[in-house]
Parts: sequence; structure tokens; C-alpha cells
Amino acid sequence: MTDSANSMWGGRFAAGPDAIMEAINASIGFDQRLAAQDIEGSRAHAAMLAATGIIEASDAEAIREGLLTVLSEIEAGTFQFSTALEDIHMNVESRLKELIGEPAGRLHTARSRNDQVALDFRMWVRDQCDVASNGIAALQKALLAQAETGADWVMPGFTHLQTAQPVTWGHHMMAYVEMLGRDASRFADARARMNESPLGAAALAGTSFPIDRNMTAKELGFDRPSANSLDAVADRDFALEFLAAASICAMHLSRLAEELVIWSSAQFRFVAMSDRFSTGSSIMPQKKNPDAAELVRAKIGRILGATVGLFTVMKGLPLTYSKDMQEDKEQVFDAADNLMLALAAMEGMVGDMSANPDALRSAASSGFSTATDLADWLVREAGLPFRDAHHVTGRLVALAEDKGCDLPELSLDEMKSAHDAITDGVFDVLGVDNSVRSRTSYGGTAPDQVRAQIARWKTQLED
Repeated sequence: MTDSANSMWGGRFAAGPDAIMEAINASIGFDQRLAAQDIEGSRAHAAMLAATGIIEASDAEAIREGLLTVLSEIEAGTFQFSTALEDIHMNVESRLKELIGEPAGRLHTARSRNDQVALDFRMWVRDQCDVASNGIAALQKALLAQAETGADWVMPGFTHLQTAQPVTWGHHMMAYVEMLGRDASRFADARARMNESPLGAAALAGTSFPIDRNMTAKELGFDRPSANSLDAVADRDFALEFLAAASICAMHLSRLAEELVIWSSAQFRFVAMSDRFSTGSSIMPQKKNPDAAELVRAKIGRILGATVGLFTVMKGLPLTYSKDMQEDKEQVFDAADNLMLALAAMEGMVGDMSANPDALRSAASSGFSTATDLADWLVREAGLPFRDAHHVTGRLVALAEDKGCDLPELSLDEMKSAHDAITDGVFDVLGVDNSVRSRTSYGGTAPDQVRAQIARWKTQLED
């Protein structure tokens, strides 16, 4: 095993590393996930080397065929990864040499493991931005379906988790569609910024070979090659941006998960979660626990932890590459895996859950939720300054509370006891349905506004 490792490094090292050094130095246990990107990058590099006359076309063809064989072995699960060879790059190159012999040694001309790993990791993260965007879109569609079904179902809107004003179920669902839309835009922005190829930066200073970096950039789907070789190998901003976007997205998922936990409780009964995303209790037969929602709620911890971890790794590194940067991948891999799992689980929960319109309406009608409508009526119809209207409404809320009733149940005489300008027209605004229908400002909770936003998002997601 040691001889194999030494053969990759030539004559500089006379003895192999001991077991501890091998264990801390090797990354093949996790960076084998970059195999497809590593081989794709190597194929593009070999084609460019042949096109520029740096290597023979016959060698490039042998390399291409050999790399395809290596990829098929990895995909079939028959490839033997070696810790002694440290990482995915050396494992692939070693196997390539076994397959095609001398031409394999020409593959690494005009590149370094520094630009190679920067390329592989950047391509992998770029792919994850696309996967995240697809997962977000799927969840948005599930939310849109819920919103369309309940565009005019009345429910309480909350501030401080206290009943504030009536809103619609559709409006509440659409709030998360908007949040997720911003998440998708962050992944798209990050993807656009990271879409520069570091291949050709070599170790740190570029290369004296007449390479064509535009050719490899285009072949690998990048917009352009990176403009500074030092920055190209030292940069991990792309991973940090991905993690930052993932953290915000996971935070949004956690907020929705918390609402599902609350709403599915016996105290709220706003929604019923499907059996597919619930569990029972080992001792209490009546229990139906929203475990999937609780686990999604917790994912922000490890995703944000990965973000902080990578920031900490990168914060003090001088240009350009340091071995510290080997610690960049496991955290990103874990965060990506857990974000995609959380998105898929949330899509399933939202798609399967059943809202309870009666419980929503009952809750919306409690807690003096139309008090603001009364204050607004006093401003519009009685000409009171809003602050005065606020005080009058507060007195009527106190009166209703003393009587154990809601505002619409007060008599006109009781209303007039707070201000004699009140007429029976006030009762037209006090019902929860009247309240939500009146919120017609752009972005408001009126059902027509909600349906307009649903239509806009449907078109946007189709596009």
C-alpha cells in the first residue's frame, strides 16, 4: 500500500506515512462523491491538451476511453478505493494507469490537484444548486395546491402567536411560496457567480503550456474561466454561498415545520397530518406525532452548523491553497443531503395534509380578530383620527371581554356607548368573511388577491 502511494509521488519521499498521518491526510472516504465531476473535468482537460497539441490525439483518446471505464467501475460499485492514494484524483489516475499505461501520465500535464479539486468541488456544488431549486419548486407547487383549495377559507392571522386579524388559508400558504421563491433566487444567484472555471490555474500561478482555458470552460458548462489563478485555487466562496442559501432555506422550512407541529395538535386541530409522515407512541395509543415535521424543524441546526464550520476553516487562510481546505467538503455534503431530504419531506407533508376549515373559521372568529376592522370603520365612516378610533375600539373590546362575547355580538346601543357616531353599518365589517374580503390592497389577504398571486406563481413555475 505504501509502495503504491510512493509511486504516485516519485522519489521525493523515501518512506510512507504512518497510520495516523495516512488517516488524517486521506480524503477518499468522502471525496469519492466527486468521482463523476473529476472524470468529466479530466476528459475535458485531455481533449483540450490534444486540441492544443500539448499531447498526442492518440493519448487523449486512450485517456478518454480509460476514464469511461473507470467511471463505469465506480458506478457499478466494483472500483477499489485506496486510502493510501489519499483522494479521488489520485485514485482515478492510478486506476487509469493500470488500464492504459503510459498515456495516463500525460493527463496531469498543465494542471495541479489544486485547480482539479477546485473544479470538481465547484461543479458538484453547482449541481446541488440545481437540485435545491428543483426541490424548492416541487414544494412551492404543493403549497400552491393547498392555497388554491383554501383561497377563501378564513383562519386567524397571528402576531406574537396571538390572534391578530383574519386572513385566508390560501394567503398563509402563499407566504411560504414567497419565502421559498427568495430561496430559489439565492441559489440561482450563487450558481451564476460560481459559474467560472478554475481549471488551468494549475497549482497557483497558471502554466507555461499553451492551454485553452476557454475551451475547457465551455465544455464543462461554465460561462468563462476564472480571471486570477491565485483566487481560482483559493476560492471557496461558492461553497459558502451555497451553505448560506441552504441555511436560510432550512430556516424557512423550520418555521413551516413549527406551524405544522402546532396546527396538528389537539389544541389547534387546524390540520391533520397523514400517517405517512407521522408516528405513534410506544406507550400512549392515542398519540399521532408529527415526527417528520419535528425532524425538518431540527435540520437548520446541522446546516447552519456546517455554514459556521466552513467560515471558520476559511477565515484565516493566506493565499492560496492550504490543507485546511480539505475540511470544506464533508460539511457541504452533509448540509446538501439534509437540505434535499428536508425539502422532500416537507413537500410530502404539505401535499398530504388536510386542513380543517371549520376549526380555522372558529379560531378566526375568536380573540376579537376584527377589532382593526372596527377601528378602520371609525376612521372611514365616523371621521375619527386613527388613534382615537384605536381607543374607542379598545373600550369595546374590553366591554365584549367582560360580557364573554365577540365584537359582532355587541348590540348597537352597546357600541354607541363607546362613541355615539357608531351606526348599524359597523356590523357590515365585523364578520371575518367581510374582514378578509376588504383587504384588497396588493399582497393582501382578500381571496381575489390570493387567487391572483396563485396564478402569477403558477405561470412563473411553469416558465
